[in-house]
Amino acid sequence: MTDSPPAHLSIDPRSPHYNAEALAKGVGVRFQGRERTDVLEYSVAEGWIKVAAGTSRDRYGNPMTVKLKGAVEVYYDDAQPAKIG
Repeated sequence: MTDSPPAHLSIDPRSPHYNAEALAKGVGVRFQGRERTDVLEYSVAEGWIKVAAGTSRDRYGNPMTVKLKGAVEVYYDDAQPAKIG
């Protein structure tokens, strides 16, 4: 485990970008200078986050998502585990 969070992280256990260790440590996300607590997945290198689109669900019961593009900053927040999502 490094001192910085992964560059791509998802809270969905079925995703290849899921990392339970990082989520347990607590990851904070700042998107375009604003703290976000509703992030489902992010990519720092590509500059996007995915958030739920209201209460809509797909046919499998997963939340419908919207991809927002912009500056993404991530950090470990030891005070609050599993901050994203």
